[in-house]
Amino acid sequence: MKRALVSVTDKTGVVDFCKGLEELGYEIVSTGGTKKVLIAGGVKAIDISDITGFPEILDGRVKTLHPNVHGGLLAVRDLESHVKQVKEHNIEYIDLVCVNLYAFKKTIESGASFEDAIENIDIGGPSMLRSAAKNHKYVTVVSDINDYDTVLKEIKEFGDTTYETRLKLAAKVYTLTAEYDTMIAKYMREKAGLNEKLFIEADLVQSLRYGENPHQSAKFFATDTNLSYSLANAKQIQGKELSYNNIQDANAALNIVREFGDTPFALGLKHMNPCGAAIGKDLKEAWLKAYESDPVSIFGGIVATNKVIDLETANLIKFDHGEKGKSIFLEVILAPGFTEDAIKAFAKRPDLRLIEYKLGDYPKNPQYVSVNGGLLVQDQDTEIKTITEDMVITNSKPTKEQLSDMNFGWKIVKHVKSNAIVVVKNGTTCGVGAGQMNRVGAAKIAIEEAHSRGAKDGLVLASDAFFPFADTLEYGIANGVVAVVQPGGSKKDQDSIDLANEKNVPMAFTGMRHFKH
Repeated sequence: MKRALVSVTDKTGVVDFCKGLEELGYEIVSTGGTKKVLIAGGVKAIDISDITGFPEILDGRVKTLHPNVHGGLLAVRDLESHVKQVKEHNIEYIDLVCVNLYAFKKTIESGASFEDAIENIDIGGPSMLRSAAKNHKYVTVVSDINDYDTVLKEIKEFGDTTYETRLKLAAKVYTLTAEYDTMIAKYMREKAGLNEKLFIEADLVQSLRYGENPHQSAKFFATDTNLSYSLANAKQIQGKELSYNNIQDANAALNIVREFGDTPFALGLKHMNPCGAAIGKDLKEAWLKAYESDPVSIFGGIVATNKVIDLETANLIKFDHGEKGKSIFLEVILAPGFTEDAIKAFAKRPDLRLIEYKLGDYPKNPQYVSVNGGLLVQDQDTEIKTITEDMVITNSKPTKEQLSDMNFGWKIVKHVKSNAIVVVKNGTTCGVGAGQMNRVGAAKIAIEEAHSRGAKDGLVLASDAFFPFADTLEYGIANGVVAVVQPGGSKKDQDSIDLANEKNVPMAFTGMRHFKH
């Protein structure tokens, strides 16, 4: 008779699995709580102590760490010396191991004490799994409840699992134990104050058609599926698979959207930079303002909102100002939800990707950037200051409307590639200067863009970093800028302050820069 050793923390489906094994001729050996559940469910399980000849001791800390267990798992069954030793010591082979581990992650996430966390470090479970996985040529090892049906089906059909399946199950075991040990190591190292190692765990979300360019291969992995404003747990409602560039752009868009909380906000974005953004009294107004701020650059871009998209807004997004016949080509639309009517309206464009993301708290996950041979790791730039009148360092003070635009522009410029200048008016971007090698160049691009769309005065300028010279401010004031927000901190700040005072232009210093390389 073949023998199965079963000891699980997650007991979902284990009774039916063991009943299936019994019907296929397996004797079930089990431990503690698992054995009680199996017997209550009608499985004739025998106790592990009947195999080891030794009782469970130390509050269950020691029960399976015994030669009769690991000898039965690790013996090479076509090696004469192993077979001889097994017989000499009256060890019986164990043909199948079904084990899942103590819920260490759940324990620490619950805020349990250090002592409770230590007690939930599984020792015997990983040991049995690793022994069985090492000897997968002969032993089937099951660590995932989703594999129960496959294992039963193969044993019923072939008399045993196939080698290919045992190899896959063994690989899953080593993945599980690696992740489990990594989780414990991270926890213990944090408690011990050690920080010279970095552990990253990630699960494949999808293989991508290609990377930034067709000759580059790419995959999308998730490091955390619980974050808000994240593609890792977003739901795709329709459209083609997301590409590498779609994912980069969508992530950049969500980082901007999350700045605006509950204020209706709409954004158009290309190449990880906003090309049109606006707030409004409702989503419809916000979208129209955002689109009108740059109806050219949005072509082939993505749209993101912080409100559910209804049918009326959907029709405005589909067409130029809602006029049928003049459609807007978009790659992706991101929203916290879509009404059924809106989904039906977008369904007429089956390639258009609709993504529903999760609202919530501002995520504070680490940011990783790969460099040749290494990684740069930093905290996400989650902080942003609200611009208040006491930050104004000039004699002139901003109007209520200008102060509102300072805050709007500051939230947008934070997410524009450096050197970055954004000019805004009435809660709408009028021009964006991104990724320039000098700041006055970025200002010229932003302001010229604003002028080309009729916004020639009343502009509020936001800069992601300080002005090294007064030339950026001088150019801005000469071309319709009436208020400015910037971090300050330049050795020549006084030159800019003197110029702003001379021209009666209010200027606020935030004391915080937002470089984005």
